[in-house]
Formats: sequence, structure tokens, C-alpha cells
Amino acid sequence: MADDDSNDVGILHPQVLLLSAGVSGSVILGYRFYGRYVKRVRTYLDLTPGTLASQRSLYGKVTRVGDGDNFRFYHTPGGVMLGWGWLRSVPTTRSELKDETLMIRLCGVDAPERAHWGKPAQPFSEEALNWLQSYVMDKNVRITPYSIDQYKRIVARAQVWKWNGKRDVSAEMIRNGIGVVYEAKTGAEFGQNEDWYRSLEKSAKKSQRGVWGLHSLVTPGEYKKANYK
Repeated sequence: MADDDSNDVGILHPQVLLLSAGVSGSVILGYRFYGRYVKRVRTYLDLTPGTLASQRSLYGKVTRVGDGDNFRFYHTPGGVMLGWGWLRSVPTTRSELKDETLMIRLCGVDAPERAHWGKPAQPFSEEALNWLQSYVMDKNVRITPYSIDQYKRIVARAQVWKWNGKRDVSAEMIRNGIGVVYEAKTGAEFGQNEDWYRSLEKSAKKSQRGVWGLHSLVTPGEYKKANYK
């Protein structure tokens, strides 16, 4: 008499279940790998609250410096390992870069204000712009995003590689008197470097470097409060 297999209908073999679980797990891991290491962050809209909370760093190239304390950043995930610079290249034209970059606002530092909306420029504003252009323009940098400000800029720490190692851009601006420690009482972002930044500012002030050599210094914060109410 033939065995009755009616009770086995719809029951998957354990090996099939294990294979299915393995495939599902691989898909999930692959998706996570793609999202973390391969997918480009094109605009601020691609930065999730989770990404900001985890302070996951992003590697990319500076495509434009617009002011003394901000620049445009093109994300190149994986760097050379994923073909950037030899299989893939960063666009160079304004049309190609449209909606493809993040506006980065350097954390913890405030540069002298350039002329805006009929208001005169502060002393050292052009020097700050020129310094930042020479320091990061067309360079590969690593940013650590902290928040998004009211102008849809990514407030972030930026680090660039120089002959003497990896340098914190905000720290170097403060060290050289090109900018001052950001003065806002609330909402300022420093990562874990506020004490370090303030120590560098104290040293620059003592040595009268950059803006600290001016006879009468109006800080960028004071200038903005007086002119952009």
C-alpha cells in the first residue's frame, strides 16, 4: 500500500528553508552594504536622521568654495577602491553638478563676513575665502555630518590630508586666525572638539594672528547681529 503523503503538502524541506533564509540574509546584507558604502549621498535630502545620529563620515571631493566657512562637496563613496579617479570621475561643469553636491558649513568656526545684500565686507573676509580655497578646493576630504541648518547646509567636521597628516579644517582656520570659534549660544555644533577649538583660539588671540591683529575686532557673530536682524 502506498504511503499517504497528503500531510506533507505545503511543508518545505529543511534544506529549502535554510537556502531561503541564506538568500534573504544575503540580500539584506547586500542592501545594507550598498546603502552604507556604495550609494551616493547626492543632496541633503539623502541624509537620514539615522545617518546624522550615527555621525557616519562621508568621503568626497570639494568642487566649489563659496565663502570663508562653507564649500560644495561631491560624495565619492569607497574612493579609489570603488573606481573613483580611474574608472569614474567627479563632474566638473555646473550643469553636471546641479543637485549632486552637499553644501557643507564647517562646524565650530565662523569666518569674517563677505559683502552681502548691500552690507560691506568685514576685514579678512577675502583672506578667509582665499585661505579655504587654497586649503580644500579640488581636494579629497572626509566630512562627519552633525546637522542640517536653516539654509539646508550640512553642518559638519571636515578633514583633509596634508603632508603632515590628516588636518581638521575648522581647527586650522581657528589656529591661523582666519576664523573664530562659533559664538551661537544654542544650536552650535562642535562634535567633541569645542575645548580644543577654544584652546586654539586662545593661542591665536595671544599671538595676534589673523583677525586678532586688528586694532578693533568685530566678530562675525556681532557683525551679523548688527546687520542682519
